[in-house]
Amino acid sequence: MKYSLQGLHCASCAAKIENEINQLPGLDGVKINTAAMSLEIEPEFAGKVQEIADRIEPGVRLTEGTAPKTWTGEPSNRYKLIRIMVCAVLLAGALLLDHYYNQQLLTYFLYTTAYFTAGYPVLLRAFHNIKQGQIFDENLLMSIATLGAVAVDAMGEAVSVMLFYAVGQMLQEMAVNRSRQSISDLMDLRPDYANLLTGAGSQRVDPGEVKAGQVIEIKPGERIPLDGRIIAGSSYLDTSALTGESKPRRVEAGMDVLGGVINISGLLQVRVSKEYPESSAAKILRLVEEAAGRKAPAETLIARFAGIYTQMVVAAALLTAFIPPLLIPGEDLNQWVYRALILLVISCPCALVVSIPLGYFGGIGAASRLGILVKGANILDEMFKVHTVIFDKTGTLTQGVFEVIEIESYNGFSEQEVLEWAALAETYSSHPIARSITQARMRRENLGHPDQGASRRDKIEDYEEIKGMGIKARINGRQVLTGSTRWLEESGVIWPGSYQEGTRVRVAVDGVPAGSLLIADEIKKDAADAIQSLKQLGVEHIIMLSGDDKEKTENIAAELGVDEVYADMLPQDKVEKLEAIKELLPNTDERLIFVGDGINDAPVLARADIGVAMGAMGSDAAIEAADVVLMDDFLGKLPQAIQISRFTRKIIRQNIALALGIKAAVVILSLVGMASMWEAVFADVGAALLAVLNSIRTLGVEKHL
Repeated sequence: MKYSLQGLHCASCAAKIENEINQLPGLDGVKINTAAMSLEIEPEFAGKVQEIADRIEPGVRLTEGTAPKTWTGEPSNRYKLIRIMVCAVLLAGALLLDHYYNQQLLTYFLYTTAYFTAGYPVLLRAFHNIKQGQIFDENLLMSIATLGAVAVDAMGEAVSVMLFYAVGQMLQEMAVNRSRQSISDLMDLRPDYANLLTGAGSQRVDPGEVKAGQVIEIKPGERIPLDGRIIAGSSYLDTSALTGESKPRRVEAGMDVLGGVINISGLLQVRVSKEYPESSAAKILRLVEEAAGRKAPAETLIARFAGIYTQMVVAAALLTAFIPPLLIPGEDLNQWVYRALILLVISCPCALVVSIPLGYFGGIGAASRLGILVKGANILDEMFKVHTVIFDKTGTLTQGVFEVIEIESYNGFSEQEVLEWAALAETYSSHPIARSITQARMRRENLGHPDQGASRRDKIEDYEEIKGMGIKARINGRQVLTGSTRWLEESGVIWPGSYQEGTRVRVAVDGVPAGSLLIADEIKKDAADAIQSLKQLGVEHIIMLSGDDKEKTENIAAELGVDEVYADMLPQDKVEKLEAIKELLPNTDERLIFVGDGINDAPVLARADIGVAMGAMGSDAAIEAADVVLMDDFLGKLPQAIQISRFTRKIIRQNIALALGIKAAVVILSLVGMASMWEAVFADVGAALLAVLNSIRTLGVEKHL
């Protein structure tokens, strides 16, 4: 069951809670989604998880269901701002008195009041954590550093550390909430209601109550709640939330629509085809929520490192404070204690703990706005290293919308008989080619909708579909074979003449060649441009796999600029070929992408380093097996996904270099006596804010494509 952690806004605290949860017997691999601050656990563990949250982050409530659609930050932000302003005024007054007047008692009072005004939450949290056994964290670092500064009579520095730490925490939280808002905007796909048409008229109900086959009404300006087919009306749809495409799409009766898009102009009546849990909107929401919970290696490494980092810093500070005075004659203990306190201030891990996850789910959110669903930060990270891209042909590089454009007949059979036998044999198949044959028969016989031809199915006495090969059926007592030339020849049927001129479905009746049907499929308009873009991005090798005959496949490959082609492939052949290609990759850290759309592509998508599925036309099995889903089937989105991956990776590297570089510089300066606690606190807060602000750039990555 899904639970949200209401009141949890700290990524570092979330990491601690996650670590504690995974120590519970019976729980392992639980991930906190830092974008939605949610997790999935069995209900019997909810009480123990709440206890962990109370111990680590008091005030966090574990509630059933998903997080709210919008993020506004903690309600206490106004109170925090007032507290910071009061502290700043008190500090300014104390500094003026200390510099210009000899009012030591009043100055000390102002310093003390300012210190506790800004720092009491940190001190209380450190004390609470020590009581709960959570000793080493950033609250302890700040407490030791500032109290030590008070002890060595550096009151101004102690107050400034607490003040700027509070400012930094508030600004970081505001930045994180902004990025969460970009993710939660996607949650607007979730429909609030559906207008169900009944005998009594239109009734507003929860979308989850609507069953497949029922009819709903969508008024102008409303969001379509469920997938279905329009049975009345016409309109324009805003599909941008689903596909990233800003141009309105014209729809009318007979066309399919997806839940989550907005009806712009006309009144529509839609017959529901899928119940809400299986609708496009629900799947996208599920994918986005799960994606933010799947961590990249850099996130996992930083989370583990942060667990031992504070202990290392405290140990280093103790050594810095006491070893030099003991070993070097004449060294001042107070001076080295002060330098150790600077080390504690500058060494807070917030910049990395907050900014790295922020960068990744910023990239995921930006991709989602473009209609690219990346199922996790780990996948986004892997796309950085793409070496080879393998495309399935039908439905991926081509439209996958087939049409019978020619019929040949032999041995006394008429064209109508060839079409009739083929259509009857293909009746139960869901393959696009099979549907094109049955539709061609119905057009010729003026039967209208395909279902009107269902009465002919009683002629089929036996039926067997051999995946990737063809169909064997007994119809009216006669044995009918339809499928590829190779399969029929293996079945003992010899074909006259050449058969390499395109996609042909052969038909044999009682072992005698009856004829063939030439099936046309059109190349997608953006396929060649997408392949060219991939090459410009440095993808070394582009390959096409197809079950079609060699000549047609090679012609399409030449037109698109594909480097290598493999034809006449069965589904199992594609898996074997992918494994063989993976073995040939020059380096173990380079990745292979497979792009497909059909049910038979699901095994290959699952075996590829990164599987990419077509979201609009692709099968549910392919979408579930894939790591990335292109919601509008535009292949041009694949180069964009790689660019987003590389931009995000660049931001993450910049953050690591920025945070560690600034901290290392100030640590060195402090050890040689050239930095004070003022520089330390500015460097610490500044590094964290710069890293967070840099991460926010991933939210606008579209501008860099």
